[in-house]
Amino acid sequence: MRPGIHPFYQKVVYMDTNSGFKFLSGSTVGSKETIQWEDGNTYPLIKIEVSSDTHPFYTGRQKFADKGGRAERFLQKYNMKKEE
Repeated sequence: MRPGIHPFYQKVVYMDTNSGFKFLSGSTVGSKETIQWEDGNTYPLIKIEVSSDTHPFYTGRQKFADKGGRAERFLQKYNMKKEE
């Protein structure tokens, strides 16, 4: 490999923000947040929304959040009543 053209590869901890599940992996992505891992070393922390711990394909269960459509969310956000 030619020196100076490859991104910095390091170990990082990924944390699922929905469940708190954490795992150690390698990545070229860095972070200003750090966390102490089980081996006693400190690694950059990357927060993710979906991992194998919460994804329906891996868990076998689906969760549907009834957020409503765009109009309903707008009305709820501004505390407005729906005209009928």
